[in-house]
Amino acid sequence: MTLEALDLATLSRRDGEKWASAPDGVLPAWVADMDFPISPVIRRALVNRIDTDLGYPAWYDESDGGPLGEAFAERMLGRFGFAADPTHVRLFTDINQAMQVALHFGTSPGDPVALHAPVCPPFTEMLLKLGRPPRAVPIRWHDERWQLDLDRLADEVRGRDGVPCRALFLVNPHNPTGRVFLRDELEELARLAVEHDLLVISDEVHAELTYDGYRHIPFAAISEAAAARTVTITSGSKAFNLAGVRCAVAHIGVKEVRDAVDAHRGILFGQVNALGVDALRAAWTGGDTWLDTVKTLLARNRLRVAERLPEGIGYRLPEATYLAWLDCRALGLGEDPSAFFLDRAKVMLFRGSEFGPEGRGFARLNFATSPAVLDELLDRIRAAVPG
Repeated sequence: MTLEALDLATLSRRDGEKWASAPDGVLPAWVADMDFPISPVIRRALVNRIDTDLGYPAWYDESDGGPLGEAFAERMLGRFGFAADPTHVRLFTDINQAMQVALHFGTSPGDPVALHAPVCPPFTEMLLKLGRPPRAVPIRWHDERWQLDLDRLADEVRGRDGVPCRALFLVNPHNPTGRVFLRDELEELARLAVEHDLLVISDEVHAELTYDGYRHIPFAAISEAAAARTVTITSGSKAFNLAGVRCAVAHIGVKEVRDAVDAHRGILFGQVNALGVDALRAAWTGGDTWLDTVKTLLARNRLRVAERLPEGIGYRLPEATYLAWLDCRALGLGEDPSAFFLDRAKVMLFRGSEFGPEGRGFARLNFATSPAVLDELLDRIRAAVPG
């Protein structure tokens, strides 16, 4: 089945979180999963692994970068010009686990962590559970784009209450606004990180979903000083729709953190599975044709959302991701407009309020589906909006 031929009957039979959680008659456009069939290259790799050997893998020692070190380094250099060290790569089940481990070894309980808001819900929840108080700095709408408030960030890092931050959690490209941060912005963040001796955890999972006219720059590529304090986290969960295979990569530039991870390998954190490793390696080494096709469709869908949204919903074209951050405040639908659209349009959006106070009055729409399904989503939204 082609990407554009996906229909509701086929999608409604899916048993993953996105579709299985939607009540009958409701179209889900909330969680960040794509509706597209898996890349044939990945499918072949998984079948080959099943047919070859599902016993204990031979790559438990990751001190040389493990089974994905070279693939990651080649991918970063070829796509983004980042000369990653393959021996700094370690594997985790997902970006959340990698973030937790980096904070566990790179900070102490009670250390505040700076991050930009709106914030993807699992990140705030995880920081609170780890005892690392989040200090959210709003991304503000200014000069027709979402912009970092670098002065406010500097104040939060220094610590208004006398307790400075020990880490910066960076999401670039940013979810949910879709911003791709510019070099001068990243250079200012790097200056701040060096000046205040911050551990930087850079979630770059949406990097390969950047649209024409924008360029992703890995934070660790800004300077040697930045690289030496940065843990870069990514996976195939977004660009290749591999969230369920549970395999993520952390490029750990901080030697102390890397050594601590190695000292606890296989004991405290568990290990990734052979299917996940083979799927991600296949994606990075042979999945570009599929990815290019997906990005072409997403680029059209991104414009389709702008053309078909009803008046009163604010929407800035995302510079990356397949997520539309919808400003519904002018419609007077309260703090949670997603509840209105679920009830009146039978469309399931992600609640903006879950991204923090900055998300009140907003909702997030996932447009990674076929044009026909997207049109049905948007038609329902238009029909539900008064006037």
